[in-house]
Amino acid sequence: MSNSKKYVVDTDFIEEACKLNLSLQEFLLLLYFINADDLTFDLDRITNKLKIKNEDVLNAFNNLLNKKLITINSDKNELGKRIDKISLDGFYKGIEEEKLKEKRKKNKEDIFTIFQNKFQRPLRSNEIEHIKVWSENMYNEDIVLAALDEAVYNGATNTKYIDTILYEWNKKGLKTKEDVENYFKNKSENNKVTEETSIWEYDWLDNNDR
Repeated sequence: MSNSKKYVVDTDFIEEACKLNLSLQEFLLLLYFINADDLTFDLDRITNKLKIKNEDVLNAFNNLLNKKLITINSDKNELGKRIDKISLDGFYKGIEEEKLKEKRKKNKEDIFTIFQNKFQRPLRSNEIEHIKVWSENMYNEDIVLAALDEAVYNGATNTKYIDTILYEWNKKGLKTKEDVENYFKNKSENNKVTEETSIWEYDWLDNNDR
């Protein structure tokens, strides 16, 4: 008993397993594969290690396959014999997607707070929707925040003005805040504008280039 391998369970595994509502057998089998040195499916070895019935192992295995948490990949060993190995890519991909969702959720909360602080008032429902569309589907967050700074600098604390700015920048191929800064720097140099000219001194609602 003292020589038996201790299974390692990390926080990500437990959190993901709870979200997936895995049965005890599914949880144990997935844990077995995560800690296994050999990812071939050996029914006798698994049942002996987990102390559960063959039927329960097979049911759990099929359920994990159906949930796409594991897959079977064919490979060849050193003797050229084809063997099937278990891949846990589906499970790990699920963990990464959850982390990305949490990060996006946090970023959304942060960007709303930034807008609210810049506007110095609560956001209206239509403004929240505008920000969601921009940050989720259309633009990088840094350029959205750059457009926010541009609008506030010009005394326009509304999303309509910001939407116009983002439209004009996108039309010019400006995808990041750095692109915007370089664009105005080059424009200033080409037009021999003095260094005192700010990159923000521009009326986007009265843009002759549109």
